[in-house]
Amino acid sequence: MRTKTLVCAAALAAGLATSAWAQSNVYSLNVVGYYNVTVPANQYVLIANQLNTTNNTLAGVIPNPPGGSQFQAFAGGGLSAYVFDDADLVWTPNGNANLAPGQGGYFRSPVATTVTFVGEVKQGSLTNTLPKGQYVISASIVPQGTNVVQLGVPGEGGDQLQTFAGGGFSAYVFDDADLVWTPGNPDGPAIAVGQSFFYRKAPTATQTNWIRNFTVQ
Repeated sequence: MRTKTLVCAAALAAGLATSAWAQSNVYSLNVVGYYNVTVPANQYVLIANQLNTTNNTLAGVIPNPPGGSQFQAFAGGGLSAYVFDDADLVWTPNGNANLAPGQGGYFRSPVATTVTFVGEVKQGSLTNTLPKGQYVISASIVPQGTNVVQLGVPGEGGDQLQTFAGGGFSAYVFDDADLVWTPGNPDGPAIAVGQSFFYRKAPTATQTNWIRNFTVQ
């Protein structure tokens, strides 16, 4: 998977996108933008939505992929599958699967394609829930590529994280003796913009909220 970040046409670079309401001193400080996730043909990729829209569903976030594209959401230990019907331009059996910022799933296209995410960068105190003792597909709520420590993931002893690429998983465990992720980089694997991953909090964990305070400056 290759991810190309093209955010806000300089809005993020400038710090914020500001638009004045007509005849008032009230300003909108919303930052909007987009990013692209490149998906090879016939390969599953763990993608993530990291921008807020007015319709954070599968149909709202990915409205028109190539015909036959598949999306698989993971919840409660199982996968729910959706297929895009390019004749009727709808996801079947429906496009109502929740795909809010910080959520993701498997995406597969019969042809090489680019999935474009468009929306608002969420700011303030942002929370993802990481249940104890079960795997979830999770992602950063904001479109930022860095390691899991810099993303604020609350690692505790026995926590497990799995990334997926090229048809295989790479597994990591948090070592509470040395307070590092193993193996590899002690700060954990690098997570690209638009990438989600599997996470399992240890049954003994105490921090089940992944809280990120984020402001575009």
